[in-house]
Amino acid sequence: MKRKVTIGLIVIATTLLTYGLIRYVGVLGFLFAWVLNLLLMTCVFIFTETLKSDLSSGYYREKKWERNGKLYENLGINFFRKVLVWIGWEKLNKKSNPVKNDPQDLNLLEYRTKQSELGHLIILFVVFGFSLFVAIEYGAKEAIWLIALNIILNLYPILLQRYNRPRIQKAIRVSNSREKRLSKTV
Repeated sequence: MKRKVTIGLIVIATTLLTYGLIRYVGVLGFLFAWVLNLLLMTCVFIFTETLKSDLSSGYYREKKWERNGKLYENLGINFFRKVLVWIGWEKLNKKSNPVKNDPQDLNLLEYRTKQSELGHLIILFVVFGFSLFVAIEYGAKEAIWLIALNIILNLYPILLQRYNRPRIQKAIRVSNSREKRLSKTV
């Protein structure tokens, strides 16, 4: 019950903060698009941390068309990964969430990819809704910042999680197999 109330409060707080942003900044331009994304990232992070779902839906399983990551590579995911390294995001992320090559850490990393994907997916749809509203009310040109930042800050991170997860799952299988071999020799 406590978790449901907390989640409800997070949704209410997010709605009120978004309303305040709209009221004081408006819905047009780079500033609104940037602050909206950062606001939603913060609120959705708190939401997903509170939710504590096992995220075991079939949605998170690799699809046939995703095999080997070629689609994502054709969409420029490796360039996006390089940008994350250039801006220091990877270093910051590894510092705050170090991962060892053991099954427990790798399982946590896999869970974090699902959690991150869920968060960015929620934000993607919310910002898409704002983009649609702005495009209808003010014209498509006025929605450009919302669309561009939604692609960069939400769509590509989703693609990156979907690209990385099968590789992490393979590392988990290798690590589990190594653990089994070691336990048999001891």
